[in-house]
Amino acid sequence: MANTKSAKKAARQMVRRTEVNKSRRSRLKAQVRKVEEAIASGDKATAKAAFAAAEPLLMRTAQKGVIHKKAAARKVSRLAARMRTLP
Repeated sequence: MANTKSAKKAARQMVRRTEVNKSRRSRLKAQVRKVEEAIASGDKATAKAAFAAAEPLLMRTAQKGVIHKKAAARKVSRLAARMRTLP
């Protein structure tokens, strides 16, 4: 349990940030899932639109520190590679 005033404040802030980060992470996962589903269905137009929405979201999430920068780059790279295999 936090004893000092600054530790109590840090604990309050941590709870708030955790909620924001959970929201961002869940939005990110949903967007990536949309791209993966579009690729699996073979719909190139839908996949392209979903990827265009997912890429900036991935990079923004990394910039905010929710996921690691290299993890975001890796996800974008792998999705782009899968996009290129679509007919």
